[in-house]
Amino acid sequence: MAQAKKSENIPKPIQEKYQAIVDITDSFTKENMNEEYAQLIGYAVAALCRKRPSPIESGKAATWACGATHAIGMVNFLFDKSQTPHIRSTDLYKKMGVGESTGQAKSKLIRDLLGMDPLDPNWTLLSHLDSNPMVWMLNVNGMLVDVRHLTRDLQEIAFEKGLIPYIPADRIDT
Repeated sequence: MAQAKKSENIPKPIQEKYQAIVDITDSFTKENMNEEYAQLIGYAVAALCRKRPSPIESGKAATWACGATHAIGMVNFLFDKSQTPHIRSTDLYKKMGVGESTGQAKSKLIRDLLGMDPLDPNWTLLSHLDSNPMVWMLNVNGMLVDVRHLTRDLQEIAFEKGLIPYIPADRIDT
């Protein structure tokens, strides 16, 4: 699966609303999550801003912020106690001042609009790419294979075509 290009380009008419939403998510992620989540949530909000018509033109900034945070959290298993960071979804709603049903509905709308699924390679945190099997599974001649088990030359071809984010052997762990 090709990785979507992430961008924070925002159409001028909606920049103010975008900034209001991102101010909320940045503050929330700084206190409860991390910078990696903040950046990915910002990309999701920017993608919503570029939709025509943009769904974020109506509704409260806090509701969109909560929905975007929850949506990215769902993809990355933020609500699983074994993950770091993690938070309960009910705590997310409460801290963002959004009702549970409203937050869930906005999250579902965002996931539908942006085609997000659990383990979605396009919305996975960079630190989780190595352990996300969906990043590395490719259909080769009708057979699903883990590209990490292919020869380097085939990995290079997959990388050049944008099918994988990097060549696994070249990954430098920091």
